Amino acid sequence: MSEGRTLELRVPLLARVEGEGALDLDIEAGELRSVHLRIFEPPRFFEKLVEGRRVDEVPDMVARICGICPVAYQMSAVHAIEAIFGAQPGPWVREMRRLLYCGEWIQSHCLHIHLLAAPDFLGFSNAAALAQEYPDEVRRGMRLQALGNDIMRMLGGRSVHPVGTRLGGFWQAPSTADVSALRARLHDAVSLAEDLVGWTASLALPFAHQEFISVALRHADEYALNEGRIVSSDGLDIAIEDYEQHFEERHVAHSTALFSAYHGGPYLVGPLARLNLNRHQLPLSVRRTLERTGVPFPSANPFHGIVARAVEVHYAILEALRILDDYRLPDAAAVAVVPRAGTGFGATEAPRGLLWQRWSTDDNGLVLSSKIVPPTSQNQSRIEDDLRQAVLATGLDAPADTLRARCEMVIRNYDPCISCATHFLQLNIRRSEGER
Repeated sequence: MSEGRTLELRVPLLARVEGEGALDLDIEAGELRSVHLRIFEPPRFFEKLVEGRRVDEVPDMVARICGICPVAYQMSAVHAIEAIFGAQPGPWVREMRRLLYCGEWIQSHCLHIHLLAAPDFLGFSNAAALAQEYPDEVRRGMRLQALGNDIMRMLGGRSVHPVGTRLGGFWQAPSTADVSALRARLHDAVSLAEDLVGWTASLALPFAHQEFISVALRHADEYALNEGRIVSSDGLDIAIEDYEQHFEERHVAHSTALFSAYHGGPYLVGPLARLNLNRHQLPLSVRRTLERTGVPFPSANPFHGIVARAVEVHYAILEALRILDDYRLPDAAAVAVVPRAGTGFGATEAPRGLLWQRWSTDDNGLVLSSKIVPPTSQNQSRIEDDLRQAVLATGLDAPADTLRARCEMVIRNYDPCISCATHFLQLNIRRSEGER
């Protein structure tokens, strides 16, 4: 090998991750000098676009931020704005919003488990190849995903960018006939979800033991979905309006996306963090299903996230059944809201983790400003930290293809929602003389 030679490995495509990004690894003199997860998609400046818009436009606008988890953006926004206006939508609206969120968890988690993550753990390059060898498992996943989409469609009018949500509630209430039909499908899906938990736990998940801080919402009376306080595994317990006193977003030179930090360091949000912090609030039947897998929680293995997603699918189906078993048509599907000036906060648990928002309005109900912190930006520093540890565990002298495969697996494991654009990863590895 000639003196000073640098090896660059470029991976032109990372399948099964939403959005465009790149990973740079610098290996010099047998040491890992840097790991950079680069996001190079142009910013969409969404928070600027909503300034001056009427607040009643906000639910439909924020739903367009993401095609996979539009409900999360809607729920955090309407909670924040209703807090400004002092609106109290009441128990029926609260339960239906929780049901809508269950639908999003089911469809998003099942999409990730079957189409994005499972091929990694079973030795397939894509979901189509997986389906040839595991047709029943993939069909089960698609059936559950369709059920989640149909819950969203029943309340939102459609499953992608739903339009049924409004300030104060919903534009209309589901009919008792639609609810009855959906309830029957949910009953049939309980056993499918239980099987899914066992199947994910049976996968050949890599071993990893890492120290990280878990962050999630916690509600006093339920497994948190759309309300609660922010808690962490190192003892944090704050109201959502105090988020910015402990968490910050910052620019980094290698990425157009913001990176979040908790007290200056990385942290984890998402299903694994939620299960680490709140598993005691799951129904007994869900906890027993998890216990039968033998997978220990709280878990320090990031790859147990796929099991956590399956557990939350099981929970969401049972929670949807609980809500619909006592369904009654309301006198009205929404309450009136009266605009006023102020600042409000909303935080809910998107499928990928905590989604925090801050909104300010004037007396006429026009948006003055907003701040939206999605879960992927909160996880990006944790992903970089995980990548660093994964590369070291794999070995700096490992073949480039081996390092690339492990890094791709690590990134996909977080189900990052970079955008809904082209899937792309560019991996550059530079090694000094004497490194393969």
